[in-house]
Amino acid sequence: MTQIAATAGYADQFALLQKEAPLVGPLASLREEAFRCFSRLGFPTTRLESWRSTNISPITETAFVPSVDRADFSRETLDALRVSRLGGAELVFVNGTYVSALSTTEGLPAGLRVRSLQKVVNNDPDAVAPYLGRLASVEDKAFTALNTAFLRDGAVVEVAAGALVSVPIHLLFISLSDSVPAVNQSRVLVIAGAASQLQIVESHTGTGVTSYLNNSVTEVSVGDEAIVDHYTVVGEAESAFRVGSLHASLGRASNFSAHAITVGGAIIRNEANVVLGGEGGECTLNGLYLASGRQLVDNQTTIDHAQPHCDSHELYKGILDGQSRAVFNGKIVVRLDAQKTDAKQSNKALLLSEDAQVTTKPQLEIFADDVRCTHGATVGQLDVDALFYLRSRALSQQQARQVLIHAFAADLLSRIKVDAIRQQLDALLLERLPMGDGS
Repeated sequence: MTQIAATAGYADQFALLQKEAPLVGPLASLREEAFRCFSRLGFPTTRLESWRSTNISPITETAFVPSVDRADFSRETLDALRVSRLGGAELVFVNGTYVSALSTTEGLPAGLRVRSLQKVVNNDPDAVAPYLGRLASVEDKAFTALNTAFLRDGAVVEVAAGALVSVPIHLLFISLSDSVPAVNQSRVLVIAGAASQLQIVESHTGTGVTSYLNNSVTEVSVGDEAIVDHYTVVGEAESAFRVGSLHASLGRASNFSAHAITVGGAIIRNEANVVLGGEGGECTLNGLYLASGRQLVDNQTTIDHAQPHCDSHELYKGILDGQSRAVFNGKIVVRLDAQKTDAKQSNKALLLSEDAQVTTKPQLEIFADDVRCTHGATVGQLDVDALFYLRSRALSQQQARQVLIHAFAADLLSRIKVDAIRQQLDALLLERLPMGDGS
């Protein structure tokens, strides 16, 4: 399938969506403008600098159709796919559609409201119109434009000013592949009022042997002095594709942290874009990914220091085996007026196979003169001396490798504040860690 044919296919789907599920007011204009941008941009190719190392022709050459609702999805299947039950509000989406029967939204603490996006845009569009599409620009991001054009369902999380939400909110997106490749356009909007606190977990998982595409967009508005801790756990099916982007805007003296964990999928592209738009803000971006076989995992981050006295910390780690490939492109922008900026970035990759490859590209764009900015990237293999030491303590080759690989990942896992997620991921990583040959 050619680039033109793929775009034309989405044009037919868009026309049908406009007929069957039209939006009104500013959201209708947002959807229409997004599709115009997608039609103009087309799918990205390796000719674009930010996509130079990531060939997504398996995505663009596949004739994806909109996923269909699955009324036969059971709670037993849900329990098998869920990373962990966190005990608080849980919104479940199957093939992009909210399933109230499987969700838990009762007994929410004061100041917290969680709703289906479809319900909000149909009954209360003014509540999301000032935020939706404001952080995730459609002007130069084809997949973001495509998601916005097919805006239909997703999650809306609103935390009132001063509200402290102690139990994490879980948003669970499940993709089920059928006989034909399908696409889900999942959307999340988080609005954290001034001086509020919130923990939110997004889980993206799926089953089936037929490939599917999960194209997701998350927007997070962090009010002045608010604290938001966000987690994205990607455990897609082995044949699945995912392009996900996170867009956050930080107010004065606010604190935002995002953790991206990737343990599945054929081609995975994770983007994180954060704007420190208020003085004294602080941002943390952490990422951990496992890749094996012929997997491709691409992490792209941008931290924009737009105001003075802001700090950012970034740590990404990857473990690659087989013929897998990984890409990391981390950009830090310090604008002219953003004096007293303190920004640190680190990217580390562990290669377990001679055929595994990683491309890393740290970027600093500094326009202020009173700043502290550092970045570093390391790519290596398991330490031979450490392996020898562990072998001398009666560990087998496989056991020694497991200890070192787990220690490499544990540093980042220890930064996860949600106990249930950290414990489940720790067990999952131990299960999936490639051991290689040994005696």
